[in-house]
Amino acid sequence: MYAVVRRYEGVTDPAEAGRRVAEGFVPLLREVPGFLAYYWVDAGDGVMLSTSVFEDRAGAEESVRRAADFVRDNLAALLPNPPQVTAGPVAASA
Repeated sequence: MYAVVRRYEGVTDPAEAGRRVAEGFVPLLREVPGFLAYYWVDAGDGVMLSTSVFEDRAGAEESVRRAADFVRDNLAALLPNPPQVTAGPVAASA
């Protein structure tokens, strides 16, 4: 398995960002080959995190491309800062 974590800071409207992610981005992500799981987390204080899990690195890399396009086209006003992106093989899971 391979995971990608994105950290967004300076989120202007977390509730609206969550709605748009749930309604628009999650369906796109489910289409990526090897998709296993996705989580969108409101960490408070204008910080939101996403975690995507895929069977392999190729799916994770495709999710990064789709996320960048979706944010640019649908969330730019709500997520004004570029995310910190961290990715790698899953070392342990439950």
